[in-house]
Amino acid sequence: MVLQEEFEEHAELAKTLPENTTNENKLILYGLYKQATVGPVNTARPGIFNMKDRAKWDAWKAVEGKSKEEAMSDYITKVKQLKEEAASA
Repeated sequence: MVLQEEFEEHAELAKTLPENTTNENKLILYGLYKQATVGPVNTARPGIFNMKDRAKWDAWKAVEGKSKEEAMSDYITKVKQLKEEAASA
């Protein structure tokens, strides 16, 4: 399967992760998804009172050096890991 197709398939799978998926894991997925689809951060960091968007921006910034392919691959791996954890819980 081509990486792009596998990435899109796992992006859909990520929508079915359990409710109890931690915010930390959700932020990791968000950062990798943005890096894979948009590339490096292209916006200013949200203000201190906008904590949710600021955390999302920080998660994206944390993976800024990754290539599109590397971000896609890491995203797929993380979704698989979270799905396996949910299945064994």
